[in-house]
Amino acid sequence: MGSNIPAPISAATATTSDHLDTFKTEYHPHSGRAPIVESFSVYGTNKPETTQSPIIDDEPWQPFSCRADFEFAELAHRAALSKDQTNELLKFIWRVAAGRTKFTFKTHNDVSAAWTRASSQLTPFERHVVPVEYKKENIEYEVYSRPLWDWALDLLDNPLLAPQFVWDAQRLYKHDGTNFEHFFHEPWTGDRWWNLQTSLPHNGAPFTFILYADKTHLSSAGTVKAYPVIARCGNLPVEIRNVDGPGGGRLVGWLPIVPADSDEDGKLSYTNLKKVVWHKSFKILLETLSLISKTGFAHQCYDGILRWLFPLILILSADYEEQCVMALIRGFNSACPCPICLVPKDKLTDHSTIYPTRIIDDAQACVQLWNMDRTAGEAALKKQSLRPVDNSLWIVERSSPHDTLSQDPLHAYDSGLFGDHMFEEVKDHLKTLGRTAEKTTDDQFAAFPRWRNLNHFDHVTNISFSDGNKYLDISKQILYTTQNVLTRKDDEAGYALLKCIASYLHAYMYITFDVHTESTITAGEAEILVFQKCLDEYIEILGDEATKNWNFPKAHSMRHIFSDIRAKGAARNFSTWPNEKHHGPIKRAYKLQTNGKDIANQILRLDHTTFVSVVLRNRINHFDDERRKAILSERELETEDLDDRSFGGHIHLGAPQSAITFAQLENDNVSNRAFGQFRKKLSTFLNHALPAYNIPLPDGKTWLTLSAQDTVQEYQYLKVNYESVVDWKLTTDHLRCNPSFHGRERRDCALVRTQDKDGNNKNIFVRILFMFKQSIGSQTLDLALVQPMDAPTGPQHAFITLHSVIRGALLVPDFASTRGDFFLIDYVDSDMFLRSQRYMF
Repeated sequence: MGSNIPAPISAATATTSDHLDTFKTEYHPHSGRAPIVESFSVYGTNKPETTQSPIIDDEPWQPFSCRADFEFAELAHRAALSKDQTNELLKFIWRVAAGRTKFTFKTHNDVSAAWTRASSQLTPFERHVVPVEYKKENIEYEVYSRPLWDWALDLLDNPLLAPQFVWDAQRLYKHDGTNFEHFFHEPWTGDRWWNLQTSLPHNGAPFTFILYADKTHLSSAGTVKAYPVIARCGNLPVEIRNVDGPGGGRLVGWLPIVPADSDEDGKLSYTNLKKVVWHKSFKILLETLSLISKTGFAHQCYDGILRWLFPLILILSADYEEQCVMALIRGFNSACPCPICLVPKDKLTDHSTIYPTRIIDDAQACVQLWNMDRTAGEAALKKQSLRPVDNSLWIVERSSPHDTLSQDPLHAYDSGLFGDHMFEEVKDHLKTLGRTAEKTTDDQFAAFPRWRNLNHFDHVTNISFSDGNKYLDISKQILYTTQNVLTRKDDEAGYALLKCIASYLHAYMYITFDVHTESTITAGEAEILVFQKCLDEYIEILGDEATKNWNFPKAHSMRHIFSDIRAKGAARNFSTWPNEKHHGPIKRAYKLQTNGKDIANQILRLDHTTFVSVVLRNRINHFDDERRKAILSERELETEDLDDRSFGGHIHLGAPQSAITFAQLENDNVSNRAFGQFRKKLSTFLNHALPAYNIPLPDGKTWLTLSAQDTVQEYQYLKVNYESVVDWKLTTDHLRCNPSFHGRERRDCALVRTQDKDGNNKNIFVRILFMFKQSIGSQTLDLALVQPMDAPTGPQHAFITLHSVIRGALLVPDFASTRGDFFLIDYVDSDMFLRSQRYMF
């Protein structure tokens, strides 16, 4: 066992490089704010905190009579209790707890009346009728909307959200040791926000909406559907905007669905009818923005500045089918099937050529021509693959659908380019090779090591998924589980396909960074060209055996993704993933709380109740936090940690086991050579290590000897804090070292800092075999027995201090190797990927 250990390292020094960690922020000239330069330790700490707000309401549960009434109503709503269930529960509560607290509810009607009173505090839904003429017949469609500007005012009036709004465009830079490098993350750091603010009056600021729309099935049979519209505010930080809460996504519309008609489906006139209904309905949702987007709205902001707010649509988040509706293009089979540019349909895999961008003026001119001359207008529309319909987004200034539409990683890549196409191609190649190839792949998926937040699969070759997240996790594992099956010798085309997937994964990892620098964007754009080349080679190798046409829009989306990132910030700003989570509550409400009739009205009423409940709960939580802080201050307990962080520092050991003697430890592991002479080798390690830590040996000893009856305490869980090299934020890995974790042995791996034989710092990968605390005199050391994974010579096992762990690592066996080789899964997260690309090991 080795005896060299590094000096202890902190969470910060574990991963930061030696370059100058300095940040520069340039604000838009209209803001009147001077640029600022900050050190790493200061950057981002001057943002307003909601916890700085005073208690704003002594009774935040109003208009409920008391807190207990609200909490009961909240529980009944979340549990989807029926009227009879609510009455039974109330009878029980009064029978058991009568008189113990103020509690006034006695019937379901009391609860409903309280929700009705509370609902008036926020903007409710409104029902509208949309008349549309089709074949000389007037057809009426119902649409429900929560007026968008009224919802915006609800956000602005929320005193807990007000400090969090960001109004001014920012250009951010981080010093890399030589120069300041531009980086992007939130929407206001993108070029589009900067350009929009430039177009506004000097004291004007954009109020930005992010809108999502998509149909979903409510019934398991698929006969009952819904068409929700979700809104988010782009002026709020992503940690507020993309999570549940009063500042998160909100259901603001319920669009009508034109029913299928076997006699009409497929006809151009009926297809156009569906688009007319959609845009007339969506126009109702946008009506409150139309005038204000031109005139502005005076608002006294939290910082005391009176700003003219100009509402606009910054981002439309949707899959390709919905993008076609929003942009009013003719879709996949049209001459120009991209909603952003005029790329020909046979050039969709050409990522090296820039095609003209669509603009509103062209679309409006074509529709106007069609209204005057159907023949000439149809020819003009067809040339650009447009439909003869007025686009609802035209009524909102600075909201061109072609600028707002964004590439969605979930549908374009996870369940699209990979899930629907490359993964299916892999399965076809395996099927051609035979059942043995399929079984080998399935067995290797089953043997794939488990990792936190990574789905594990026992088999994949004979199943399909509807969940894009499942496809994402398969994509991260498939190279390692098929590389010894789809070999160049056995299947040249299959091998070329794996090269495509490897390049795709590289591009995907860059695309999904939460923070982008100019260099990562450049690297991502270059990788897309590599992917194009790999795909061309794969198609060429297939030759006449090729059955798939790769000229489809989701393949083309890579051409625009990094332009979107430069314009609107990181891809999570326009991903559909946070919005699709809203389908679940809608489906549960339909199943548990409606009678199947007039479902839109019932579900929207329930959703509004949920919205009110979330806002009231947020107020109550704030009330409790502030009151608790006041009490703690009075007791002079200012040092108590009020953060949600479960631990500070670099590491935290958990899942402690009972302390045992060294004799018992060695006896329990007598068949495991890693534990041979454990006590003796640990003594040798400590005698070399303690001086390196400037820790004196106890009782003035010159050599430490551990007794067989001395005790050691094992721990089976380790949390490691490290600074991500992607977004420079503190990130936590959760590592397991457990002989039976959910019925399976699990020994996770880690990247650790150690020293070579010449005393130079060196990072290596290890498998953690045993974690423990060892007391030496008055000191307690956090130690581990590990197996070095990338040292072909030298000791097979070694002791390390757990403070030398930089972060966790996922290693998978090379199933083709007979030497016990392993692959590093650098696709496991963005930090590990960027470390591997920059050779930071």
